Amino acid sequence: MTSSTDGSGKPLIMLVGMGDLSAKVLNMLLSDPATNRVVLAGRDTETIRRRGNLALFTSTNLGQHGTVDTVHVDLRDVDATAETLARVRPDIIFMGGSLQSWRVITALPKEVFEELDEAQFGPWLPMHLTLNHLLMQAVRGAGIDAKVVNAAFPDAVGPVLGKVGLAPTIGVGNVANIVPALTLGAAHLLNAHPSKVELRLTAQHYFSHYVPRFGDAGQGAYHLAVTVAGRPGTAEVHHGALFAQLDNRLKRLGGIDGQLLTASSAVRVLKGLATDSGVLAHAPAPDGLPGGYPVRVHRGGGTLDLPDGLGQDEAIRINEECQRSDGIDRIDDDGTVHFTEPEMAVMKRLLGYECLSMKLGDASEWADELALKYRAFAAKFS
Repeated sequence: MTSSTDGSGKPLIMLVGMGDLSAKVLNMLLSDPATNRVVLAGRDTETIRRRGNLALFTSTNLGQHGTVDTVHVDLRDVDATAETLARVRPDIIFMGGSLQSWRVITALPKEVFEELDEAQFGPWLPMHLTLNHLLMQAVRGAGIDAKVVNAAFPDAVGPVLGKVGLAPTIGVGNVANIVPALTLGAAHLLNAHPSKVELRLTAQHYFSHYVPRFGDAGQGAYHLAVTVAGRPGTAEVHHGALFAQLDNRLKRLGGIDGQLLTASSAVRVLKGLATDSGVLAHAPAPDGLPGGYPVRVHRGGGTLDLPDGLGQDEAIRINEECQRSDGIDRIDDDGTVHFTEPEMAVMKRLLGYECLSMKLGDASEWADELALKYRAFAAKFS
């Protein structure tokens, strides 16, 4: 197994963590000749080998002939992971691993989930930061120039790791997941074909989580610009009428079913990296910035493609404000995270868990405590 020197010119894409999202991403990658050179990395190599074979056989059935290899990786062993990365030399690494998927709490009874969901996503950061921190240390130790694409709470993981020079290249999902529905909704209001409508949305995870569930922006700061091909300037769209459609005619399945949408958002970015296409996409944490942005994706990563009238500093300010609605007050220069008291109070009341500030080096311990407290809480409803 080597990098692009195999003669095909195709980049080698490594998927780390073969859960449901990565499995969906794998199927999509193998359906496209530009992205069908893949290696799967995880602890249970036999299971992921079989998963890879299933996806490979499926793509072969559809006339696409890619390659899928398997390597053992345990992110807890940073040195061994670095050695594997140095040997395999992937061009792109997709990080699908997390200590607890965001969707786990959706399995709670509806009223219990809704009560716990008031804590927002910020307090769950240790579950997503821990493994990403280990992976990025291994990437640095391997001395490779792989582009790392993170799917685990990238809006916050990216800026935290960016404070210590370990930010993944770019994130996926969240802001990207709401753009298709907003595009269709705007097209409906503007009496335009969706292919002619182009959105540029700046928003943190809170916004993309809240709007589809409630049909409004809640407490989330955001910036949205809509243009229609052939029409001058920015289109005037009533945001209230637009957002309301996402909880009505454009409401979709969520939970594990909704990860199909996240996978497509991921593959849009992965293909942009693989082909150096410059495609317009939406992505969280490009180069470790907080929240999500419109970007152009090239081989080197995502460069901001903000609408006229919105500068980078203002876009960052909007995302940091929205981040506070998601339960994260601020991130210090050393990577210490300070959580908002109202959201953490929900965690304390329901789970008996309270973390008002977290140093980067303590994330693993906080994750262990949170996992223990959540398991005890969830057991009441099993």
